Amino acid sequence: MISSTDGAVTAAPLRTGFRWFQLAMGIVCMAMIANLQYGWTLFVDPIDAAHHWGRAAIQLAFTIFVVTETWLVPVEAWFVDKYGPRIVIMFGGVMIALSWVLNSYADSLTLLYAAAIVGGMGAGAVYGTCVGNALKWFPDRRGLAAGATAAGFGAGAALTIVPIATMIAASGYQSAFFTFGIGQGLIVFVLAFFIQPPRISIPPKKKQLNLPQTKIDFTPPQVLRTPIFWVMYLVFVMVASGGLMTAAQIGPIAHDFKIADTPVTLAGFQMAALTFAISLDRIFDGFGRPFFGWVSDTIGREHTMFIAFGTAAVMLLTLSAYGHVPIVFVLATAIYFGVFGEIYSLFPATCGDTFGSKFATTNNGMLYTAKGTASLLVPLASVISATYGWKAVFVVAVALNATAALTALFVIKPLRRSFILGKEAESAATATGGAKTETA
Repeated sequence: MISSTDGAVTAAPLRTGFRWFQLAMGIVCMAMIANLQYGWTLFVDPIDAAHHWGRAAIQLAFTIFVVTETWLVPVEAWFVDKYGPRIVIMFGGVMIALSWVLNSYADSLTLLYAAAIVGGMGAGAVYGTCVGNALKWFPDRRGLAAGATAAGFGAGAALTIVPIATMIAASGYQSAFFTFGIGQGLIVFVLAFFIQPPRISIPPKKKQLNLPQTKIDFTPPQVLRTPIFWVMYLVFVMVASGGLMTAAQIGPIAHDFKIADTPVTLAGFQMAALTFAISLDRIFDGFGRPFFGWVSDTIGREHTMFIAFGTAAVMLLTLSAYGHVPIVFVLATAIYFGVFGEIYSLFPATCGDTFGSKFATTNNGMLYTAKGTASLLVPLASVISATYGWKAVFVVAVALNATAALTALFVIKPLRRSFILGKEAESAATATGGAKTETA
């Protein structure tokens, strides 16, 4: 059954100041789970040096984490709809702390993989809940709200990359896992007490023609039966695979290019190329998510996708050809992550525009599992690089991003517009037919 939110009352739940407070709490929670993904690359080589398990085996933990984080989000979203966001985020805080504590004691791949599962459950609970809550509070600014929330995840690691790297060098990676794990989990657990959803559904405002939004709320089973969902899913996988590979492998890539410890001076700052790159990547990633979300609120989702995906392809091509030059490595990865992170604002916003607000948490959670699917390619990148070099990995990623850019503009845009207009016409016809029957 398709439900409409046309008659929802908007005055009470909007409470402008309070909804921005909700957004801020979600952003901070997201920042606290960021290191589970974006700080991981700092631990790969130290773990390998300590246990000699091999990069590919260690990176399988990253894949397990991302798969668990994403594929369980629809399940966690069900708990959010039934019990509210607070209890789910509290659960997430406990699990992310436990994950890194287990990592600090991991003396076997089995325990490392178990910790990845625990961390994935915790991060997914926090990520899915916070993004879904933002979509419900801001139907009039979905791109900006989803982007700002996702920015917490994208940029949250920026402030802690240097302290983590310093602690790893001074005290060992085990101490870094334990200390930061406890701290991050505790903050999420406390902030969970302040998170709540709007009391009643808030309908989207009428948007300009280039930003179509449905007036209908589609249930998750209905969404899974639509072709547009699966086209969006495919494009998400194409773009996410390159970004996850780069995020997980940037440390090994820099070491293989023999530039990891090369000093780089930029804008008056000097750091080792790898540390500089990761820090700058997080800043650009964090800025890009709300920026491109805001741009998409203005010029349309698909046009923004085309610009971002096309730029990503160019930067990956640059890394393939000139990545061995330290300053190019730092700048190209920064720009790449600046345009890559927007998938985590554009796709939730596009999902909400296409399928409505009422089931936004679950529907977006289903789409977000594409990130987990893409993560399956991360260990494959290690295998390809060992055989053919990193250039081959970058060429594949370039092809995927270029294809995604063209698909967004020439497939998703017309298909999504046709879907929204067609379903609204169908709903109107059904309503008119029912009214005529009652009159007769």
